[in-house]
Amino acid sequence: MIRCDALVVGGGPAGSTCARTLRRAGWNVVLADRSTFPRDKVCAGWLTPGVFPLLDLDPGEYRAAGLTLEEITAFRTGVISSSGDRRSSRLIETHYPRVVSYAIRRCEFDDFLVRRACVRVLDGTPITSLRQSGGRWIANDTIEAPVVIGAGGHFCPVARHLRGSADTSPPVVAKEAEFRLNGRDARLDAQPPELLFCRDLEGYAWCVRKGEYLNVGIGRRDGRDFGNHVRSFIALLEANGTLRPETPLRWRGHAYFASGVGPRPLIGPGMLIVGDGAGLAYPESGEGIHPAIASARLAAETLIAAGGRHTLDVLEPYAATLGRLHPPTRRPAAPIRAASAAIGRVLLGSPLFTKRVLLDRWFLRMGLARDLPPVSLKSA
Repeated sequence: MIRCDALVVGGGPAGSTCARTLRRAGWNVVLADRSTFPRDKVCAGWLTPGVFPLLDLDPGEYRAAGLTLEEITAFRTGVISSSGDRRSSRLIETHYPRVVSYAIRRCEFDDFLVRRACVRVLDGTPITSLRQSGGRWIANDTIEAPVVIGAGGHFCPVARHLRGSADTSPPVVAKEAEFRLNGRDARLDAQPPELLFCRDLEGYAWCVRKGEYLNVGIGRRDGRDFGNHVRSFIALLEANGTLRPETPLRWRGHAYFASGVGPRPLIGPGMLIVGDGAGLAYPESGEGIHPAIASARLAAETLIAAGGRHTLDVLEPYAATLGRLHPPTRRPAAPIRAASAAIGRVLLGSPLFTKRVLLDRWFLRMGLARDLPPVSLKSA
C-alpha cells in the first residue's frame, strides 16, 4: 500500500501545480495520471501572461529548457462564412507594443511541470476505484491518503465520484490538430494567431504557430451540427492557403465546462476538485489553463492553512472563493442568441471593438483580477 498525505489525480497544469505547492510545504504527495508522460493533450496551448507568475516561473527559464515558447504580440480575427470562403470576412489585425500571450506545446508544458513538482508520479495509472476507510481515501486498493484532489479534467474520476450522477449541463466540444510544419502540408511563413468565429458566435476556431508546429482547432458551446462547422473551418484554411487540400490532419476531441461554478460540486470530505473538472474555463474565450492553475494553488493553500483538517466546513472557503470568481452563467433564449449574433458579426468588423472588448477584455482579461485572494478559514 502506498501511503501519502495527499493524492493528486491528474497531471495537467492544475495537478502538477497543486502537487508542487503541497510538496514545498512539506507534504508527501503522490500524483497519478492515466497517461504516460510526456503526453499529448487536446489544447490550443495558449497562455496569458498571468500564468507564469502563478507558476513562480519566468518565461525565460522555460525557454532556456529548450521548450517551445512563441511570443504573441498580435492577433487576426474574423468570421467563418458558411461556405468557408475567406473573402466573405475581412480579417482585422490587432497589434500590441508588448507580449500579451504565449503559445506552448502541451506535450512539453505538462511534462515540464510534472517533473518540476518533484513528487512521486504514477503515470500510466488510471484511478478506477475510490472508497473511504477509517477517514482515509483508498484509491485502486493500492494508494491511501486522507485527502484527494481531482485534477483530471472534464472526465476526472474524482469529480465523477463526488458528483455521484451524470452531468446535466451540456459541455463545450472541441477538436484540435497539431503538426510539424514542413512546407508541403501547410504555409510556412509566420503569421499572428488567428481567431475565427462561427457565424452564430456559438464558438470559434483558431490557428496558432508554435515554432516548428502549427495548431488548428475549433470549439463550440453547442455540439449540434459540429461536423459542418469543422468542415467550414477546414475549407477556410485551404482557401487562404494555410493548409493544402491533401494535408493529413489527426483530429482529437475534447470537452469541458465553461459555465462557471455550479454544474459540479467542488468539495467533499477530504476531497477538492480543481481546473476543468470544476468547470472553471472562462466562458468568453474557453481559456482553461490560467483558472486551472489558480484553483490548484488555492486548493493547496487551503489545505496547508487547515493544518491537517479537511472537513467540509474547513474546505468551504475554497468553494466560496471559486464561486465568487466563476459565477454560474446561463445561456440566453434562442431568439436573443440569434439577435446577439447578428449584432456581434457587425461589431467584429470594428477594429476598436475587436481590440478593447473582444481581445483586451474577453480573451486577454486585461484590467480584470488575476490573482486569488488569500484563504480565510473558518474557525474550527
